[in-house]
Amino acid sequence: MLCLGNAHRNGTMGIRSGTRSGTIIRHRQSKRTSRICFTFTLLLLMFTPRVDSSWWYIGALGARVICDNIPGLVNKQRQLCQRHPDLMQSIGDGAKEWIRECQHQFRQHRWNCSTLERDHTVFGRVMLRSSREAAFVYAISSAGVVYAITKACSQGELKICGCDGQKRGRASDEKGDFDWGGCSDNINYGIKFAKDFVDARERMVKDARALMNLHNNRCGRMAVKRFMKLECKCHGVSGSCAVRTCWLALSDFRRTGDYLRKKYNTAIEVTMNQDGTGFTVADQDFRGSTKNELVYVENSPDYCLTDRSAGSLGTAGRECDKSSRGPDSCEVMCCGRGYDTMRVQRVTKCECKFKWCCAVECQDCEDTVDVHTCKPHKRPDWLD
Repeated sequence: MLCLGNAHRNGTMGIRSGTRSGTIIRHRQSKRTSRICFTFTLLLLMFTPRVDSSWWYIGALGARVICDNIPGLVNKQRQLCQRHPDLMQSIGDGAKEWIRECQHQFRQHRWNCSTLERDHTVFGRVMLRSSREAAFVYAISSAGVVYAITKACSQGELKICGCDGQKRGRASDEKGDFDWGGCSDNINYGIKFAKDFVDARERMVKDARALMNLHNNRCGRMAVKRFMKLECKCHGVSGSCAVRTCWLALSDFRRTGDYLRKKYNTAIEVTMNQDGTGFTVADQDFRGSTKNELVYVENSPDYCLTDRSAGSLGTAGRECDKSSRGPDSCEVMCCGRGYDTMRVQRVTKCECKFKWCCAVECQDCEDTVDVHTCKPHKRPDWLD
């Protein structure tokens, strides 16, 4: 609009001036206007936030993973996809699992890890802000890739990897000596591939957000390794366990989710240091290490109201717990706007009995319950 307005004014001056000097003035003003328009457009492109597509969208593609058609992949990711299409299928399955875990962890919070259907960014504009929520999503997504690849390796679903071949010979734990055997989950391969694939985009840029994402990606990968467990089988007379054969196995992904959720609660605000190679903790009194902590750069919005620019869906219509004192309480969830109450009929399983062998039979019981939902934001009267 600014450029069109200037062009219109310059045109008017040209019509009024019938001399050669008027033509020269008109030409110079036109060039000046073009420069202004170009500079204005460039500034718009530089400072207007853009939501990029993400490899996270692989989870929505299911069996239709075609490397050239996956939006948001950088060149290295696309090359890895073309080289290992079977791994992309595992990553897609893993994406569904870590998104479910994210939604489980935040089910009782204002921001509940909502995804946008048919949106290549998966989470929308909420990920533009370098917030605690972004820190958690990058960590849990990186963990999800490690978990999915490691699991697929051990189950023989991938050509490039299998069980961890380094777990051989004898070892010991607090219970005594044991022999490595069975099929240990190949966590090191899962971590290596996740690092190569997930970090590829961030390594192309050197800014605070890229450093933040790389740090949180690493935290997610290490969280999976943290919960590897030793499983053993006993051999001996009457199960005496005189000899044990053991292997390393993945724990349930819920343990990783719970751990990262706690790290979200204690996430540390940071700023990029002057040489752009690392972080400085915003709190000058902080004396610990950020190595295994989630980090963020910007404070989160309150997520109370719908805000398209921030990617906030608001909490209008969300269920809340009237008797709770936590984040799912009606006072907190509804941001002080109040709530509506409806009486509804709900069917639940009850009077369950074990039936030999081997099933559980339950009755369907109908209960009448009160459901509380947050009121919408009320517009000020002067806006109507």
